[in-house]
Amino acid sequence: MVPIKLITVEVAYAMPMRQEILTVQVTEGSSIFDVINQSKIVEIFPEIDLEKQKVGVFSKLKKLTDQVKEGDRVEIYRPLLMDPKDARRAKGALKKRK
Repeated sequence: MVPIKLITVEVAYAMPMRQEILTVQVTEGSSIFDVINQSKIVEIFPEIDLEKQKVGVFSKLKKLTDQVKEGDRVEIYRPLLMDPKDARRAKGALKKRK
């Protein structure tokens, strides 16, 4: 019988006024989706929608099916309120008016 190896990872989510970083022990070979579910962060932030929001590990985009490694920090990214290009255009237009 092969012993089950546990690894420690973090799950992070941030809102403008609140952020949580939860430490979770999971079975080696767990997916990002498994880690998020086990962390129960969706109970803290029910607005999280994994079908729409992107995820990553240490600021690098990943898929929910990707496996985590010991020490990884799984990050759930909030949807953008505005496309970055549109935001720059709007900012430039404001400067021109002044």
